[in-house]
Amino acid sequence: MKDYKDIKTFDELIELEHGKIGSESRNKYEENAKMFIVSEMLKAARKEANMTQEQLAEKAGTKKSYISKLENGKGNIQLSTLIRIFEQGLNRRIGLTFL
Repeated sequence: MKDYKDIKTFDELIELEHGKIGSESRNKYEENAKMFIVSEMLKAARKEANMTQEQLAEKAGTKKSYISKLENGKGNIQLSTLIRIFEQGLNRRIGLTFL
């Protein structure tokens, strides 16, 4: 059983649960967390645009099943496809930041 009594920050909790930055376990956690964020952003933007998954897929040149997978965090997405879905499908701009 893990010992949480000395945990004082969220970063300490993440390190305890998923390992140090750069470890395989931590990298997988970070990848899944980012995919979750993208999926929630996509879902919120689509709903704000009052579009169905099918309408978005047609406008972005993809399939409804692909949009559904992305919104459920199950799909693997190429950057070019993500840009096309947001910019062509939802008329939104994408900005990237590398830290």
